[in-house]
Amino acid sequence: MLRMGLIAVLLGAFWGSGVASVHAQADAAATAAQDDGVSAELRAGAAKLIEAFNGGKAKETSAFFLPKGEWIDEEGTVYQGQEQIEGVLKEYFEKFPEAKMALDVESVRLVGPVAIEEGTRTMHGGKTGGEAVIRYIAVYAKTENGWRIASVRDFADDPAPTPHDYLQPLSWLVGDWVNEGSGLVVKISYKWSEDTNFLLGDFHVTSGEEVVMKSTQRIGWDPLAGKVKSWMFDADGGYATADWTQLDEGWVLKSSAVIPDGSTGSATISITASDQSRFTMKGTERIVGNVRDDDFEVTVVRKAPTAGK
Repeated sequence: MLRMGLIAVLLGAFWGSGVASVHAQADAAATAAQDDGVSAELRAGAAKLIEAFNGGKAKETSAFFLPKGEWIDEEGTVYQGQEQIEGVLKEYFEKFPEAKMALDVESVRLVGPVAIEEGTRTMHGGKTGGEAVIRYIAVYAKTENGWRIASVRDFADDPAPTPHDYLQPLSWLVGDWVNEGSGLVVKISYKWSEDTNFLLGDFHVTSGEEVVMKSTQRIGWDPLAGKVKSWMFDADGGYATADWTQLDEGWVLKSSAVIPDGSTGSATISITASDQSRFTMKGTERIVGNVRDDDFEVTVVRKAPTAGK
């Protein structure tokens, strides 16, 4: 059982058989009232951001980003982190001291632990500059100091979404995760691919000192199907694919797999994020070979950063 690899994990062979089952305590699905509340918070924050920008305050404006937040301008240039963004704003204010900005927030969507805002930004350069209207898509993360910008992308014209844009609702997966139970430790790590068009996942399962499973995953946008799709590869030779569908309460994956011994399997996997640091994975309709298996439910938590990082 322990050598069936990642495919077995997805189908619940580890978590679903009672070996390491953990009951989830996920939050209820986001309601329309919650969306309205988040929208109001973001609009209030936008008003404060505009006030800081129109006051020529580069440091205060950059503080609306996460410490490692990013700003991608309409030419594709990436400005990473508050310090670099502050520097760009200082140069802009020196060149256009009378610059003013207006925001038109068109929509706000709450997707798990992140909020996605779309709208237009009108830039007035004052006497030394003209006027520009720029479309933008911003991804916000909730912090103890309120909502902060994790990523904002500008578009000179109506944006043609990129694979990276389609994956933004899953950007909260980036980082290190862990689940421990009944002698097994499951470690999961996600990062963006170098071209940022895929999310790359690494799965590592140990039992004491023994490594019982190592697998990799690639999550991308399938333009033919018009939905998110993932591919998984187990070190033992098994593989799986899954079609992802986004619902109000999270994501539903329809997964099919080929296990190293040649047998096949399928399952429905539901992923629900409680917050930035915890998500629940639930498996139903699980079939391995010709055998129907029990449902499973497991909670995965974000791994605390090590000292000095």
